Parts: sequence; C-alpha cells; structure tokens
Amino acid sequence: MSRLLKAYIAGVVALSAIALVAATLVIPVNPEIAIPLGGPGVPGTAVDPTQAQLLAGIVFWILLNIVVAALPVTLAHGTQQSVGNAPMLAAVFLGGPAAAGWVALLGTTESREVRGEIPWYGTLANHAGIVLPAIASGLVFNALPGRESGFLAFFICAMISAAVFYALNVTLAGTLLALRTGKSLRTVLVGDSGSTAFQNLALGPLGWLMSVVYSVQWWATLVFALPLYTTRMASQRLIEMRDMFTQTIDALASAVDKRDPYTAKHSQNVKVIAVDIGKVMRVSAGELEALEWGGLLHDVGKIGVPDNVLLKQDKLTKEERTIMNSHPVKGAEIISQVTKLAPELPIIRHHHEWYNGSGYPDRLIGDEIPKLARILHVADAFEAMTAARPYRMTPLTAEQALGELRKFAGIQFDPVVVDAFVQTNHVDGVPDPGRTVEARPIPLLAQSANRITTAATPPSEPPAPAPVPAEPA
Repeated sequence: MSRLLKAYIAGVVALSAIALVAATLVIPVNPEIAIPLGGPGVPGTAVDPTQAQLLAGIVFWILLNIVVAALPVTLAHGTQQSVGNAPMLAAVFLGGPAAAGWVALLGTTESREVRGEIPWYGTLANHAGIVLPAIASGLVFNALPGRESGFLAFFICAMISAAVFYALNVTLAGTLLALRTGKSLRTVLVGDSGSTAFQNLALGPLGWLMSVVYSVQWWATLVFALPLYTTRMASQRLIEMRDMFTQTIDALASAVDKRDPYTAKHSQNVKVIAVDIGKVMRVSAGELEALEWGGLLHDVGKIGVPDNVLLKQDKLTKEERTIMNSHPVKGAEIISQVTKLAPELPIIRHHHEWYNGSGYPDRLIGDEIPKLARILHVADAFEAMTAARPYRMTPLTAEQALGELRKFAGIQFDPVVVDAFVQTNHVDGVPDPGRTVEARPIPLLAQSANRITTAATPPSEPPAPAPVPAEPA
C-alpha cells in the first residue's frame, strides 16, 4: 500500500469518525424516524420513551439496509454499486445526519467483512466513504428551507440531498480505487459512474417514496425489499452480459492468434500496449474500451486469409501480399454485423494506415487516420517487432524496436503517439534515441500522387513502400 493511499484512508476514516460523533452529540435526531412502541412511555425503565422510539426507528433502517445491501454489484472498473443507497437515503430524509450516519456505518456491513475477506483498513475505508456522504446529505437536507411546507417542496429538498450524497460517495469511492489500482480518477469515475449514473440517481426518488410510506405505516416499507432486490439483479445481469461479451471477444481473438504459432497472445499484448498509450494520451473511458476491444479484434480479418499465405515463411509474392493486406477490410466487414462494436470498426479497418499516406487500405494521411487506429498501429508494430515471426526468427530488442518507431515517426507512425508510447512502462529503462516533436512535412505533390494512385488502384492493393522492419505482417 502506497503512502498516499495510507494517508487517504487515515484522513477519510478520521474525518468520518469526527463527523459522526459531532452529529450524534450536537444535532438532534428528527422525530419522523421514530417507531411507535405502543404508548407514550416504557414503564419500569429509565429509558426515555422518545429515545426508545427513535432508537427503534434507526435500528429498523439499519437492519433493512443490511438485508438490501448484502450483495453489492462490482462494476467494470472495480467500484461497487449497492441498492442499499435507497433505504439509507430514506433514513436521511426521516432522521437527519445523526441517524443517517449510524445507518451508513452499521447498515452497510457485508458478509465479506464478517468472513474476514476484506482487510480491516479496507472495511474502515469503505464505511467511511459512505458515512461522510450520508452525514453531509443529512446536513444539506436539514438546512434546505421549506422542506416542511408541502409535498413538492419535500420532494425537491430530498432530491437535492440525494444528489449531494451520490456525488460525494462516488468521488470518495473512485479516489480510493484510483489510488489502489493506479488508474486515473477520471477513468474510474467516467467508466463506472457514467454507465450507472441514471440508475443510481433513480435510487433517490425511491428512497423518498420509502420515507413517505414509512411516515404513514412504518412496516409497509418492507414491501420495497422486492423491487430493490429486482433492481440489484438487473444490475448484476448487466455486468454479467458485459463480461460475457468481453470474454467472447477474447475467445475470438485467441482463436485467430492460434492459427499462427508465432502470434499466440499477440492480440492480448497489443490490447495492453494500446490501452496504456491511451491512458498516457488521456483518451476518454469509452475510447479506452474501444482500444481494448479493438486491440483484441484488430486481426480478426485474418480468418479469411488462407493458411498458405498466413503461415508462409518465405517472402510473400505481390498477389499474396495483396491477400494479406486485405485483412483489415475483412475484419471490419466481419465486425460490422455487431452493432455494439461500431466504435471499433475504424480501429480495425485503419490500423495499417501510414502517417504519410502510403499505408492501406484507404491511404489516409495524418489526422485523417482515426486517432485510436494511430494508437493501435504503434502498439501493433512494437509488439510484432519484439516477437519472433516466420520472416524474422530473431526478435528485435526493445531498444531496437523503439529506435524503429522513432526513425519512422512522421512517416509510418504518428509522432504524438510515439511520444506517448515512450511514457508507458513497456520501455522503462530503454534508451530513447530522441524525442520526435513534430511530424515530418508531407509534400503537396506527394499527397496529390497518393490521391491519383488511390483512384487508379483497388483499395486492397497498396503501393509497395520500401521494406520497414516496424511493419507487422
């Protein structure tokens, strides 16, 4: 665990503990959360009846929250989503910050924590990341004017309070995960929160409705356990479908790679490198996902390349090279049938375009080439150069491969992407022959010639540039 992560956990835990103690001692619990216990007093005890009713209400919401939040759903980037936020928000609207803090602290206890599967400091951090938003949400709700002036005003105040809870909870949980995994906070927040924001925000109105029903007849709130469980199962099914989709893509990529014994794990490696470059370039979460899936599927068109061409160890003839160079187009045609993979189509089709316009299949130039395809081209070339191939049994060293990327930056590769690749851990400690800042100028005459040639030559048959070691087969 890094020092920064330790300091973050210690700070959040300490702040939540102070906030909970202060809220308990200073701010009275709102009477709306109390449960009638059969009379105005409890004869024969020293416990104040009102305190007993308030305590009964808090215990009710703690127990309901434990049941509802028992099975959180782990999202794609590692954060967890729990429908327990709905009863917790109901406790905020009914009891205020003190009641909400205790419900958040005790009501979010998971079976994994009881079984000791989560380290004690992880448990503290997780609970603190819920206690603080719950108390803050309760403070905002109590401070909003007019919340008791009518049904609509109560609803508006409740939604503002729920938004505060959601924003603070997501930020704290995302920061913890980012520090623990090394991912950027933006990636975590946009990746997980972006896909579930509507569902999480919908828990606010549900919590409000639970509080309204509780005020009429407290035990009737128990009927919400079923729709909450159904919501949880829907989230779980969504995550399972995404995982199945990713696993299917992975299996398809592995099947393509295994046709050639020299390219085993090639697509996996390209995916990893491309995603790392994308992180350095700060592409969006959606673009990172496109790089992930596009990296796995970039060579899927080789399914249509005959074995006598794909596995040939001698130099390819002109006709064989044309067949080999058709795989990006074939791959895009195959994947075009899957609507969900539409963002990956430009990556698959254009990952062999050259920055100076002499690549294939469409001979795009410079920024005409989709950005993600330029990223994948660098990742694909580096992986191919540092692995054995039938036409080159001795792989290049990382230093030699990086030298090739630098040498052909502005010709074959986007110099900005090469600069970003150098900042990844794939070339840590490797001598860098020089930083390319600007692309080499492309003469207008050459551009015109390329356009003329494009019109006269089928897309599957690009011009024959000088052999370049960096160009993967």
